[in-house]
Amino acid sequence: MSTEPLFMLDAYCRQAPARVSAHTAEGGVILDRSLFYATGGGQPGDSGRLNWDGGEMIVTTTLKVGEGAIAVIPGEGATLPEVGTEVMQHLDWDRRYAHMRVHTALHLLSVVIPLEVSGGAIATDKGRLDFNMPEAPEDKAALEQALQALIDRDLPVTEDWITDAELEANPALVKTMSVSPPRGSGRVRLVRIGQGADQVDLQPCGGTHVARTGEIGRVRLGKVEKKGRQNRRVYMHLDG
Repeated sequence: MSTEPLFMLDAYCRQAPARVSAHTAEGGVILDRSLFYATGGGQPGDSGRLNWDGGEMIVTTTLKVGEGAIAVIPGEGATLPEVGTEVMQHLDWDRRYAHMRVHTALHLLSVVIPLEVSGGAIATDKGRLDFNMPEAPEDKAALEQALQALIDRDLPVTEDWITDAELEANPALVKTMSVSPPRGSGRVRLVRIGQGADQVDLQPCGGTHVARTGEIGRVRLGKVEKKGRQNRRVYMHLDG
């Protein structure tokens, strides 16, 4: 059983029909096609609601279950749509769009701090990346200015898909990426910021992003925390 990830086809789609494929043992609802992004890669699962003839279910979050299946998780005490029911998915758009802005901004943060990334997390108003950074940045204000300058260039954010075989045949491609791609799933989705001579970032990612960096708006860098001898956690906040 698998779920078609509609969020991968159009991150700006706010509602879409689906059919209930199954229920999970934990009370989740598996859909044949999901508008809701499933928790992963530091990005929270989407929320919203399902409507069907005679019923409604609040979606509190979304999770991956099994091989390729996605389940939406209901609020406490909700009545679930029966298997086979046609439903309409309604995305909590404001929350998703905030995640898209933060996620894209974190890609750019990894450009202005070109160090190995060991982790990250996304919220609606902020995000953070963990870097292999033995020493704290000397000039955080300069990094913030460089990040905002990239955002203000209003660069296009696009995607490509490459097969594992194509990746193996082009090992130099990995050197152009800010993150080494995973292998073994058959294909890799690459998120590109900028085009041609204006390309500033290329990395594998399954999350949702804005279409242009200008949509991110104003940002500021927050605290830098020491998370071990070699690691520092850098926080980034949306400013409006």
